[in-house]
Order: sequence, then C-alpha cells, then structure tokens
Amino acid sequence: ARTLPPSFVPIRTHHFHLPFSFLSCEKAPKNKEHTTLALHFPILFGQKVKIIYFGIWVHFVLVRFVRFAEKEVYWGCSEMGSSVQELVKSDGLGGGVKDVYGEDFATEDLSITPWTVSVASFIVLGVYASVRSSILPALLCEELYRIRMTGYSLLRDPRHNKGLAFSDKERETHYLSGLLPPAIGTQELQERKLMNNLRSYEVPLQRYIAMMDLQERNERLFYKLLIDNVEELLPVVYTPTVGEACQKYGSIYRRPQGLFISLKEKGKILEVLKNWPERNIQVIVVTDGERILGLGDLGCQGMGIPVGKLSLYTALGGVRPSACLPITIDVGTNNEKLLNDEFYIGLKQKRATGQEYADFLQEFMSAVKQNYGERILVQFEDFANHNAFELLEKYRTTHLVFNDDIQGTASVVLAGLIASLKLLGGSLAEHTFLFLGAGEAGTGIAELIALEMSKKTNSPIEETRKKIWLVDSKGLVVSSRIESLQQFKKPWAHEHEPVKTLLEAVKAIKPTVLIGTSGVGKTFTKEVVETMASINEKPLILALSNPTSQSECTAEEAYTWTKGTAIFASGSPFDPVEFEGKVYVPGQANNAYIFPGFGLGLIMCGAIRVHDDMLLAASEALAVQVTDEHYAKGLIYPPFTNIRKISANIAAKVAAKAYELGLASRLPQPSDLVKYAESSMYSPVYRTYR
Repeated sequence: ARTLPPSFVPIRTHHFHLPFSFLSCEKAPKNKEHTTLALHFPILFGQKVKIIYFGIWVHFVLVRFVRFAEKEVYWGCSEMGSSVQELVKSDGLGGGVKDVYGEDFATEDLSITPWTVSVASFIVLGVYASVRSSILPALLCEELYRIRMTGYSLLRDPRHNKGLAFSDKERETHYLSGLLPPAIGTQELQERKLMNNLRSYEVPLQRYIAMMDLQERNERLFYKLLIDNVEELLPVVYTPTVGEACQKYGSIYRRPQGLFISLKEKGKILEVLKNWPERNIQVIVVTDGERILGLGDLGCQGMGIPVGKLSLYTALGGVRPSACLPITIDVGTNNEKLLNDEFYIGLKQKRATGQEYADFLQEFMSAVKQNYGERILVQFEDFANHNAFELLEKYRTTHLVFNDDIQGTASVVLAGLIASLKLLGGSLAEHTFLFLGAGEAGTGIAELIALEMSKKTNSPIEETRKKIWLVDSKGLVVSSRIESLQQFKKPWAHEHEPVKTLLEAVKAIKPTVLIGTSGVGKTFTKEVVETMASINEKPLILALSNPTSQSECTAEEAYTWTKGTAIFASGSPFDPVEFEGKVYVPGQANNAYIFPGFGLGLIMCGAIRVHDDMLLAASEALAVQVTDEHYAKGLIYPPFTNIRKISANIAAKVAAKAYELGLASRLPQPSDLVKYAESSMYSPVYRTYR
C-alpha cells in the first residue's frame, strides 16, 4: 500500500483515502507510533473484480463505520457519548481542553513539533463490481488531520510563528533559512521592542490596531505582552478603547477573528459553526451588538467585544486560545448612522424582533449544544435589557450560560462591597444602597447583594431587597409605579413617595453606597456627591459605566468634592489623584477580575450549569485578595498585576462550589484545586521546535 507523506499524519482519528489504485485506512494511536492497516486492489472500471475483494471492502468499511459511531472520534460529533472517566483521561491541561497540539505532554523546556490541525472531507466512492452491476453508495467522511508546519506557512501561522526568535537550528530544520533576517532575538527582546512601539502611539485606537495585528501574526507574543503589561494594556485591548474600536470596526476590519452568524444563515447555523477551524471549543462569547457598553446599538460591529473578552479569558484566566470562539449574531441594526454607512459590515436592515428573533436564537443555542456538547460555556455579552434577561432565564436550566453584564458585573461589585466593609465598618446588611440605573447591570448587582445579605442573616430575600433602592430615567422605582415597570424592576419597587431626581433620592433615602450603572456620563453631579459626603463619614461611590466618557463621575471629581473622604471605584480606569498633598489610587470594578477565573473554574470541573452560589463564591474569593497594603491606599480591589493568581483562586472556589452542588462532571475532584487551576493555565512562552 502507498503511504502518506510524513508531514500529513492523522491525529486521534481515522481516515479513508482512495487514490486511483488503492484503498487504505490509517490510524494514529495516542502513543504517536503510527500503524497502518491497508486494503488495496486495482479499480479497473469496466472490468470484473472478484467478489471476495468487494466483500472484504464492504465488511471493512461497515465495521469501521460502526466503531466510529461508538467511539469518540471527530465525525462532527460531540463528547456527550463519552463517560466522565474517559473524558478525564483524554483531556489535557491548558484550560481543561483536549491537547490537540500535543503541547501538554511536554514541559516548557522540552521541544515540540509545530503541528496544525486541518479539516478534510472525503467521499469514499463505491467500487464498481460485476455483481449484478451494483454500486456501493458513496460515504462522506469529515476528518481532522495534523499537519507539520514548515517554511513560509510556519511564519504565517500565528499559533507557531516566533518571528526573529527562531534559532539557527529551527530555521534550518523547518526551511526558514533566507525567509528571516539573520539576527536572532528572544521573546523578552521582542516584548521590549513592541512596548516601545506601542508607547510611541498617541491615539489609543492605534495601539488597539497594533495589538490586534500582533495577535493575528504571533499569538504567543501577543499574550505574553498582555500578561506582563496587563495594567497598561488592559485598557487598550478592552474598555475603554474597545468601545471606539467597535464604533469604527467597519473601517479597521482586516480579517475574521470569530464567526458572524446573520439571518442569512437561518436554518443552517450548525453548518456555519462547523466552518470554524477549531473543534475543541470550550468557551463562546456571543453578542447581538444591540447594547455595546454605553454606546448603544452597533450591530455587527460589536464583534470587538467578544474578541476582547476572549483575549482576557486567555491572558487573565489561562484558557487556551484555541478553545475560545467569538461570535456575533447579526439580526440587523436600528442605528440609522450605520444603515447609511457605506463601510458598515453587517446586514443593512432593521433588527429582527419578537418570534423571529427568539427562533433564531433558539436555533443558535441548539446548534451550539449539538456541535460542542453539554459543557460548552456560552457567555452572553451586551444584549439589550429586554433580551438579556429573557435569554438568561430561558437557557440557564438547559445550557451552561453566563451573562457577564448581569452576573459578572454583580459578582465583581459584590466583591468590592465585601472588601470595603473593612473601611466602612459594619456588615453588608447594615448599609443602604442606591443605584442610578435599573437595567441588566443594576438589577443584577442588586439581586446578588440581596442574596448575599439573605445568606448571611438568614432573612428572606424579599426582606433584604428593601435595603436596596433603584433610580431609573423616570425617578425612584417605587410601588406606585408597579403597573408601568418592566418585570425585572418590579422586585425593587418599595413603598415610598415618588421622587423624580437622583439628588432628591439621595436626600430621601440617605444611602451609604451610591452605585452608577446608568451608562450616562456626568450624572453624579457635584451636588449629589457633596450630599453623599454630608451624610456619610466615608461615602462609597462606584461609577461603573463604560467607557470612560460614560462614567457617572471621574476619580478626581469624587475625591475633590468629598474632600478626600470618598472610597471610589469605577468601571473604566482612572489615574491616581493628588488632593491636598495626598495621593489617592482609584480602584477599578472591572469584570475582568471575575469572568476569566469564573470561566476557568467551570471548565476545569466540567460544570454543566451555573448556579448563583458560584457567583457568591467568586465574589468572596476576590474580596479576600485585598490586603492591608491595598486598604492603606484606599483600594477595595487588588492590582491587576497578580491577576493570574487571583483568577486561579476564583477558579478553585467556583469549582469547589460546583462539586459541592453536584454540578461538576469531572471526577474525582482534585485534592488541591488552586494548584490544579494554576497547572491548567495556558502559557504563552515560546516553545522549542524539534
């Protein structure tokens, strides 16, 4: 039998290959020592073929087909048929996903082969036989192949490209000689060079574009740079710069970074999902672009949000990049400016609503589960209020889903509140909370605070909700407005006379904590902040709206107007503020503290559903990371410099809670979940290629 070239080897799969003169079946077992089983015979169309060959061929194909159906192989199937024990054995580290590229079997000081995985479809043709002129029907097989990268293709593959860091031996072995300048550098040298370049740009969007270009040509260097300079680069790859990037996405779009699923694909979403080259997806971040940050409906251009979120899943949470899939659902846009923009990259039509929208999302969620299995984490991102709550409520009992705007924001804010008690004094239940903004973020935070108070005081959640007040665009949410309120606001409609403005609400309610989730900038006016300072010795002010331009107030305003007594945190970053000779360091209540570690925890324990107690566990895990040194600076969140350690601790607490609730499928439970989380994290350090 003819053999395949060495650079074209199937991994953990079977294939049928039918050249003109033979039929072969080759298998690559896990020990990587390839064995070959081959049946071959001349196919002489128009001539008689002995029936024995035909019988053997039919038997061979049918037996293999049945075995494929019984085992976990990549015929477009999910993992759902495998036992937990089999999944544990087959799953590598690297964020709890399978080690498709063979990197987890080697430590960083061992060399590896730069493989890539390719999808190929084959039609196994029926053999024409003289048995009553019958023809065996064609058999369509989709297979994954592992292909060794060499030469120019290696330099063009972002997963394996190292630029000038290829050694002389690697250049010779992998046919790179002459394709690179003769100088050889290190990854650290490349980092310094890139940081110098990034710092030379005056416009933040230029830095964003430069980082996206780097991600598309050298994946490991991108993540190494982001991890080592997280406090400086986080505002570049995510909020606030990502907001401007989404607004101009049509103009800066270069190449696909995720899947765009539009109404054109209705009825064939499963086929579209299979177009994505990676098969072992563990996390999907999906948006429909209707409420991007505080910028409104950006339609298809909201893709910048899933891309940015998943970059942080890898950099901060250690989830392998190949396990992440950004998706934008394009059902149109109601943004007239975009509809009239010749550079807009999405559907130029009004948004689908009602049953059409619900059916499309139902098809999407069903296709995701069918293609990737029960344990695929779907994170909803930046859906409008009316859809966000409905989607979360509808799918939380049937899918592993998480809404970062509702649940992630709530968890990170609750962590800050728990940590702030050391500065404010008292328990959570002794404080009064006033929100400006009664959307998905505001009500999500309020509900988690009420749940935490309920668990700590053993009081009904209906009672603890009475300590929390919300102000929306029409004023204080009170019981006299109950008939006109949206469903998610009704639990917060307490007995009180109508109040029209935030300032009047502050004076009437006398809150100890003021939280802004309105998405409208400059709404914490000087009068509001000064009133908070007159009521409280240390007013806690959280201006959470993103991006920076939409923040309810700035750090400087909060510290100046309260004469330095405020404890302040915001959604977007602010520089330290000097007031009357003292430097105040504002905290950042950024969701990036929570969702990367939260997602890692779900993945590494094989969680099948998200429970509210997991969110409480994540909040408490984050709060305990704040030290006395941080408190001395007025911080209620730890610095991002230790974010991977923080994420590992959050992941461990989330996984522990999943095991406690019986929602974890990977058994047995690791004895040290923190160490297990750390060992599961993706490392962006360059590997040596054999």
